Amino acid sequence: MLYFSCDYAEGCHPKVLEALTNTNMLSTPGYGEDEFCDSAKEKIKKAINCPDADIYFLVGGTQTNQTVIDSMLSNYDGVVAAATGHVAVHEAGAIEYSGHKVITLPGHAGKIDALELRQMLVDHYADESAEHMVNPGMVYISYPTEYGTLYSKAELEAISSICNKYQIPLFIDGARLAYGLAAAEDVTLSDIAKLSDVFYIGGTKVGALFGEAIVFTKNNTPKHMITQIKQHGALLAKGRLLGIQFDTLFTDGLYMKMGEHAVACANSIRATLREKGYQLYMDNPTNQIFVVMDNKELEKLSKELSYGFWEKYDATHTVIRIATSWATSDAAVEGLKKIL
Repeated sequence: MLYFSCDYAEGCHPKVLEALTNTNMLSTPGYGEDEFCDSAKEKIKKAINCPDADIYFLVGGTQTNQTVIDSMLSNYDGVVAAATGHVAVHEAGAIEYSGHKVITLPGHAGKIDALELRQMLVDHYADESAEHMVNPGMVYISYPTEYGTLYSKAELEAISSICNKYQIPLFIDGARLAYGLAAAEDVTLSDIAKLSDVFYIGGTKVGALFGEAIVFTKNNTPKHMITQIKQHGALLAKGRLLGIQFDTLFTDGLYMKMGEHAVACANSIRATLREKGYQLYMDNPTNQIFVVMDNKELEKLSKELSYGFWEKYDATHTVIRIATSWATSDAAVEGLKKIL
């Protein structure tokens, strides 16, 4: 059985595991107040070209999204996202559970459109009954999107400009950030930091055992952030476990190298899919591949391949996701090609 169902099936990169093992018996302060977290933060600040960034390490993506959104919004605020966005679909109502509505805009290949965002804000504040409605207090996007698509730098600049005009923060979910940047034509890690008000660097899906790094970029960290993180059950006592991992990921460009590997594997598989006449549901350049499969063919394929179900295409076809990762081997790629 070949496993291409997600990009977090394996444990962690060998260098991360080695670093955790080598530091296992050291005694350090808890809750992230250790030398490893300090070192990781400095390396991240250098990588994003933002020396004044404020960085916090949390365990998982949903936990991070909920904590960031809840800490930055007032109790009457909601967060704007694509209807297909992760916080709107695949987080079990975690944002609403914290008391904030997800206000959805149409998704265009997973992305929100800057003009539609601006018009929604114009209409909201022009509405005489706006005080009776949920206030749009933040914009959430992910890079890459749920469909593995990417915002161009111009698109990010347009959305960021609108957020600046209306004085609402732009939050970029970077759970798969390395895969997005590896495939990007004109967006860098520094651009992400410059154009967002807060973003996070995903580790869980990119070579860490677990962990995400929240980065506040505009001297805009919410008050009592550690307290708020703890209120969300997100403050890890053995915080150094997060610091060690991110310190390793941001040593010698390892984080970006893992992203490049996954994208190269995905591109190789895409080429074979096109050659064999398969229909790609969503054309994108990152590590997630969406394929329209005949249900009868899929039944045979499932005996040899572990894939991700995405959605029903029609009565006789299903959209599946094939995901590569930092750990995908050349042998696995060749094995999948052989099956196809």
